[in-house]
Amino acid sequence: MTSTYSLAGHDVNRVGYGTMQLPGPGVFGPPKDRDQAIAVLRRARELGVDHFDTSAYYGPWVSNDLLREALHPYDGMTIVSKVGGRRGPDKSWIAASTPTELHWGIDENLIGLGVDRVDVMNLRLMEVGDPAFDEKLGAMADAVQAGKIGAIGLSNVTLTELDRAAELGIDVACVQNQYALTFRKDEALLAACAERGIAFSPFFPLDFGKVTGNAVVTSIAARLGATPAQVGLAWLLAHAPNLLVIAGTSSLAHLEENVATGDLELTPEDVAALDSV
Repeated sequence: MTSTYSLAGHDVNRVGYGTMQLPGPGVFGPPKDRDQAIAVLRRARELGVDHFDTSAYYGPWVSNDLLREALHPYDGMTIVSKVGGRRGPDKSWIAASTPTELHWGIDENLIGLGVDRVDVMNLRLMEVGDPAFDEKLGAMADAVQAGKIGAIGLSNVTLTELDRAAELGIDVACVQNQYALTFRKDEALLAACAERGIAFSPFFPLDFGKVTGNAVVTSIAARLGATPAQVGLAWLLAHAPNLLVIAGTSSLAHLEENVATGDLELTPEDVAALDSV
């Protein structure tokens, strides 16, 4: 199994880190223990993590602030952020993806991360079949031309939208959709990304605990002396070469467990059994 994959021209380790769990409950407000959050980020880097996924609307502003304090200037790292949403005072998730809002969101990320350019910026769609998709992609392309982002990613999209981006001449660096052993509705999209050399970063890679509670997963984990979470993440790495794991945590122990997934070897029989779940 290849341990790296190309993301916007950077070879990154396939086990990365997502910052979504660092803010307070509901991805809102400051972390319970700021020092611990900083320690987790720095330990991730020590363990070889070089792909960090974040967003200004995590917190809001909390994840980017922590990432900047812990790891700026991000030497040897690939930073992926996202725009298209904002947070309401009641912790709600609100679309913010008009061209003006996207440009503002990109600048917000640049300021929060303390950079002039983010390696990859995902356009996060809040609705399926967005009628303004072309216009939004145009705003993202303008930011590439302005040198504010290195490449464009797409999040919460369909294969139709990925194809439309190609028709418009947009070179998509990555796709970030919900995907897990127990949630595979985007199998065709994943295959298309693999064929085109596009990285695919699943969010909710353990499907809200459904993966770790599966009997096949727990049986294999027990035999291998691993945790069910490690088996679920290892299946992702074995399933397609372009899958990049960005599981997040606020725990040092869970971080080390997640990173160790990259060394977990599933047998062909294990993979076949998991495929049948």
